[in-house]
Amino acid sequence: MSRTPAVAAMTFATGAIIANNYYAQPLEAELAAHFAVPSSAIGVVLTLIQLSYALGLATLVPLGDLLERRRLVVLLLSVTVLGLVGVALAPSLPLLAAAAGFVGLTTVAAQILIPFAATIAPEGEQGRVVSTVMSGLLIGILVSRVVAGLVSELVGWRGVFVLGAVLTAGSAVALWRTLPVLAPATDLAYPTLLRSVLHLIRHEPVLRFRMAVGVSGYASFGALWTSVGFLLAAPPFSLSQGAIGLFALFGVAGALAARFAGRLADQGKAFPATGAFLALVALSWIALGLGAVSLVALAIGLVLFDFGVQGSHISNQNTIYALHPRARSRLNTAYMTSYFLGGALGSGLSSALYASHGWLGVSIVGAAFPTAGFLLWLAARRQSRLRV
Repeated sequence: MSRTPAVAAMTFATGAIIANNYYAQPLEAELAAHFAVPSSAIGVVLTLIQLSYALGLATLVPLGDLLERRRLVVLLLSVTVLGLVGVALAPSLPLLAAAAGFVGLTTVAAQILIPFAATIAPEGEQGRVVSTVMSGLLIGILVSRVVAGLVSELVGWRGVFVLGAVLTAGSAVALWRTLPVLAPATDLAYPTLLRSVLHLIRHEPVLRFRMAVGVSGYASFGALWTSVGFLLAAPPFSLSQGAIGLFALFGVAGALAARFAGRLADQGKAFPATGAFLALVALSWIALGLGAVSLVALAIGLVLFDFGVQGSHISNQNTIYALHPRARSRLNTAYMTSYFLGGALGSGLSSALYASHGWLGVSIVGAAFPTAGFLLWLAARRQSRLRV
């Protein structure tokens, strides 16, 4: 059967699903005002979403190798819809945080779809197919901020999460109708399945290297996007929620980088591309730091930053999926769990540093992570087993 409808559905769905984890970011100031709490309290909620997502990666994504994936994905998305309705109706910040935690936990369905895409891709085209699905995910992240800002201005912040519930439900229907039914890749018992993730980490140096590189990139990503909303909402810019959301579109370069990195991976050039992408992320913080006084500098920095972060990420994923085709969900579990723990680390540090040292503190820690990743890549150039 043709895989085109399935890939199209996965591309749309990954964007709609992952957007649910980012709707709150451009609404930080509005949520803080609505619940009468300091900005740091909203930062805690954003960090909780990331930590919940990491927990789902560690405990739910491995099921993609054990269970029938189409049924699993639709089940998880049903819970996501309920969580989004809970966020939209939450009368207090603790209840909103609890519902948001369920959303973060179950939106890992997107990370079951990505190795699923690699599995149904024709031989030699895994990089292209994975990057296509990932471009949907990246666009979803970007559009989520635009949608959140605009919808919030029109109908209030609660309407944002109602819309998210509708899009997620629609994605579940589309996936149920188009995804092929594939036999599970393993019949391991669940505890053994989870232990096998640790076995892969212990015995695959390439996986460990790519996990470390991923952490360096996404920690920087978390540092940037957790606090940039506060920067843009405060003087001298004082942008509206809608304008803050639109500003995120400068990161569309990330989607372009996904397709570019996918082609390089299919050509066997993932390792040198990774070094170039990491260097770009680190250097982009020069412009991002100047963004405290210049929107032009901030926009340039965002273009370079997202291109580098997402290019590195796609290079990492295509590399690890080639290690063990029948363990792709578990490989993705190992990689993405560390990836989002890195994001949570960057997000938490960003909230604290913005409160104490402003945008300069955020810029320093944001640049430190990809710099460390690039130094690690330089060291890996001497080891032939890692240059894949």
